[in-house]
Amino acid sequence: MLNIGDLNPVVKERIEPFFRDVLTKYGEGNIHSIYITGTAITGDFDIKTSDINSIFLLKEMDIKFLETVAPLGKKYSKNKISAPLVMTPDYIKRSVDVFPIEFLSFKLIHKAVYGSDVFGDIEIHNLDLRHQCERELKAKLIWLRQNYISMLGDTKALGEYFIKSISGYIPLFRGIIKLFNEEPPIRQEEVVVSLSKAVNISTDLFLKILKGKRQKTVIPKEDFKNLFADYYSAIERLGKIVDEIKG
Repeated sequence: MLNIGDLNPVVKERIEPFFRDVLTKYGEGNIHSIYITGTAITGDFDIKTSDINSIFLLKEMDIKFLETVAPLGKKYSKNKISAPLVMTPDYIKRSVDVFPIEFLSFKLIHKAVYGSDVFGDIEIHNLDLRHQCERELKAKLIWLRQNYISMLGDTKALGEYFIKSISGYIPLFRGIIKLFNEEPPIRQEEVVVSLSKAVNISTDLFLKILKGKRQKTVIPKEDFKNLFADYYSAIERLGKIVDEIKG
């Protein structure tokens, strides 16, 4: 039985037909549990722009499940239903050490709407988390440099890139906060504020970009060069801070 009664009414209206379609067409026998994750269950949900993300946990991986769900993509994408993640309990056990940032996000932000909840009991080890945070921060610096070059210094395009990509930094920020033995917040702006307190650096520019995304504003051209330099420096500083964590 689906447990979706306390969802945001808009989320419920959009996701319930999708879940019921999958359960009807595929059956319930091999489905361990179903979850909603991401902003659809937080205060950051935006009716017009936010996607609704879900996870189907199968008892055993089954290609037939993928074949069942794939044709539904076009039908439900217009309601901003993203393609669900599909995994098994065994995959989770073997992958938490490889993707601790992602599984930390699932642990913090999920709602089991069908079956028993396994994400709440996941253990994230700081050593694994530190290694991925270090890799992600170094990769972010490469991407920042590459995008600056590939966009030929087009400030409008780069500004749009910052606005669109900032949400992707939030799970990483939560991981860094946890490395400092703090409980990562759920709301995006609270994550940025908590990060500043945890590592003792200014994160005002991240707040500025989040605000720009929420209000759909454009970064002024005359502000962009300084913003890019500050953004790059902040990510670089975070990388050095994580590098210095022992263990």
